[in-house]
Amino acid sequence: MTRKFFALGGLLSIVLAGVVFAQDSKTVKLTGYMIDNACASGSHGDMAKTADKAKGHPVSCALMPDCEKSGYAVVADGKMYKFDATGNQSAVELLKSTKSKKGLMVMVEGKMDGETLQVSKLAEVAAAEPSK
Repeated sequence: MTRKFFALGGLLSIVLAGVVFAQDSKTVKLTGYMIDNACASGSHGDMAKTADKAKGHPVSCALMPDCEKSGYAVVADGKMYKFDATGNQSAVELLKSTKSKKGLMVMVEGKMDGETLQVSKLAEVAAAEPSK
């Protein structure tokens, strides 16, 4: 009886771990304003300030060496989602090719890996209100 209980408990643990892992790798699609992590950190965790800063953030600032080195994120749905290395490279390419001078609105797709967004797609969108 005890063996069956432990076997069932072990099986249940494996299934639950799989469910948790599957939730972590959920695909997300976000629309919001892109900002470099160095400038976003100046808001000291105040998401309203971060969102305002991202909405008016100059593209020229985001391409400065220290800003580029810090990596990028998108501010959407009242949160900031930091990009992985692939997303950071895509962000640099997008920043260099955009005609926008400030407030670069993007659509990003990817999977969450802890606190980092593993970017699979990043594209500029026409300025409108970001997703809420």
